[in-house]
Amino acid sequence: MTLARPPSKPTATLLCVGLVVPGATCCDNLEDAAAALRDVRFEVMVAASSAEALLQWPALTHAVLDTAVVALLAQAPAEPVTAALLERGIQDIVVQPDTPAEALQRRMDIAVRRKALDRAARKAHAFDLATGLPNHSQLLEHMTHLLALREREPAPMAAIALRIEGLARVQASLGVESANVLRRKVAVRLRASLRASDVVASIGSDAFAVLLAWIDSPQDGERVAAKLAHALARPFSVAGREQGLAVSVGLASYPEHGKDADTLMRRALAQATQRVSIGGGQSASAADRGPNAAANDA
Repeated sequence: MTLARPPSKPTATLLCVGLVVPGATCCDNLEDAAAALRDVRFEVMVAASSAEALLQWPALTHAVLDTAVVALLAQAPAEPVTAALLERGIQDIVVQPDTPAEALQRRMDIAVRRKALDRAARKAHAFDLATGLPNHSQLLEHMTHLLALREREPAPMAAIALRIEGLARVQASLGVESANVLRRKVAVRLRASLRASDVVASIGSDAFAVLLAWIDSPQDGERVAAKLAHALARPFSVAGREQGLAVSVGLASYPEHGKDADTLMRRALAQATQRVSIGGGQSASAADRGPNAAANDA
């Protein structure tokens, strides 16, 4: 699909997948889009893809943090799929055959404004309501203050991003509250694996981040990242069933990989998107496990 003219926003801020807009950054597929997102922050992304492909796209968590993502679908998705797309952070769903180019451009502009309002609201609240952890905006603010101190007193530090697979499955099978219970248990387990000086944040519906404020060497960051991944690989008990999660981890070290909060977090998230997940994604009931299975509430 080709738009007759670019949207009213500067075209340098637009990323397109599966369609062409003059002057925009255009990719043939979601994998190429993930590579583009690692290097540039886009204001809006329009993806002509299937709903299933978007939901399975590892870089979606990264994309929706800073970008208004508009799904351009060939046909209207079923209601549960629509809900899943919106819950994952997609700003708008447009059915391609029913939407003229100019109407799509208006929808993109509205999505950008909606994303700006969402970002402002998250910044104002500072904390993720489901877990009680700092949110993405609060984490970046804390990192910025800490990095300013590092300019005067140089010392290594690291940011870790963890992308969790399995939360959407739990929400689909057990409901939103069970998924939130599981997210809280993930938060507790992360917090229990770290020092008091480290910061844990919820940066998306299926992603967490950790700031290691004091480390002796970059290798310390790698060791902690591996420790967290293995801690989350153990099953969680939710609604009487063991829920297994798969975790992919990304790491960015200061000053080696960047000297500002945004650069470090973008690198860590990009790494988490690329890496193979650790852990299982299956669930089992207490009856399935047998009488000798130990309870695992955290």
